Amino acid sequence: MRLWPWSDGADDAELAGEAAAAAAAVDTPAPVPDPSAAAFFDVDNTLIRGASIYHFARGLAARKLFTVRDLALFALGQAAFRMRGAENAEHISTAREAALAFVAGRSVSELVSLCEDIYDDKMADRIWHGTRALALKHLDAGQQVWLVTATPVELARIISHRLGLTGALGTVAETDNGVYTGRLVGHLLHGPAKAGAVRALAKREGLDLSRCAAYSDSYNDLPMLTAVGHPHAVNPDADLREHAREHGWPVHDFRTGRKVTMVALPAAAGAGALAGGVAAGVALRRHYRAH
Repeated sequence: MRLWPWSDGADDAELAGEAAAAAAAVDTPAPVPDPSAAAFFDVDNTLIRGASIYHFARGLAARKLFTVRDLALFALGQAAFRMRGAENAEHISTAREAALAFVAGRSVSELVSLCEDIYDDKMADRIWHGTRALALKHLDAGQQVWLVTATPVELARIISHRLGLTGALGTVAETDNGVYTGRLVGHLLHGPAKAGAVRALAKREGLDLSRCAAYSDSYNDLPMLTAVGHPHAVNPDADLREHAREHGWPVHDFRTGRKVTMVALPAAAGAGALAGGVAAGVALRRHYRAH
């Protein structure tokens, strides 16, 4: 399913990109040899198997900080992702609402601590080693390597730090005196917003985008991929694979078969559990709309 161009306003996308770039902190400075080039990596299904926000939700549920109903919403989106191998705007939107409802009123330090624990517990063993090797090649060449993702920037920074990358561009949630308000700065870092973040960061860091590379699995990331001189498709969905073939882009596929393309749902997620997840997801969306 082609979701791009993104349906939200261009102003929100631009604001999200600028906010992501402004919040980006260099974690691992690049060596001197090639300071004007960088590589930008999407996260979900490009660097990590499945959706990082879903794995985060599982970690919250395991710690009794997220309800079964909330997790069912994420499971519904993950099930659709498994069946189609593509992102869905409605699932992204409702996952965003669930995440914002969870963080509202919590401190930034609390969320960062949770991100660290949950990454080590739920995500570290889901990294695509082939994608990490691509990132390390850029680092070895003296280039910066940035993650660019709709995932909350706090979680994106943890992933980047654990993998020894330069830093991360992610969705920025509004804070007031170190506490989340439950609102975003702009919108999700998705679609055109990713390209805006990359351009803003390039301006800040003195990067030549014609010498930069970008990696993604999704056609929805076409704005980011076409913003650089060296786009790559990694574990691509059908639309991106076709586009890459038509334009002669390199394609890297680290999946051993269709069944491992998506991360499995919890073991109990048979047809009955999926139906329950759908019902819970609908109920949760009604709850958000009513409030």
